[in-house]
Amino acid sequence: MDTNESKLFSLIGISDLERHPVWESILDDEADELSVFPVRLLPVADLEGRFVGTRMHLANGDLHWAMLFYLDANDSRKTEQFLCLRIERNGKWFDLARYWDVDYQRSGPEALAGFLGLPLEEIFPIRYDVREYSMGDPAALAGEVPKEPRERLPADVIIKMAVR
Repeated sequence: MDTNESKLFSLIGISDLERHPVWESILDDEADELSVFPVRLLPVADLEGRFVGTRMHLANGDLHWAMLFYLDANDSRKTEQFLCLRIERNGKWFDLARYWDVDYQRSGPEALAGFLGLPLEEIFPIRYDVREYSMGDPAALAGEVPKEPRERLPADVIIKMAVR
């Protein structure tokens, strides 16, 4: 692990993602803020503890930089349920909440539409493809973020899936 280029997560920008699309977090219990470092050898075997920076396609064809978290390179169903999306516009970032997140009403699809200044039908589904950065199941590494999930799972199933 080469942490020479580590930086605070809050300082990661598009130029960092262009140079290094895959980043890993550094566990430091004494740090006030999360630090990350670039992963240099690609494709990686898995994405656990990592995020991927890539350009995503909105439904209208627009490209936006985004960070994708909680991709399970070998489980498309788990990726569909847990994928976190942070999308950029004009130097600012928006974290899209998943249907089961406590801040869904404040940070869900409608809030993303407001952030992007677009109607929902021009945003969703959002398409991503990170197959060049990770080995694994192509269905888990390339897919869509729909406005509404194809499958809403009960909380107990989500918890079981998260700890597997």
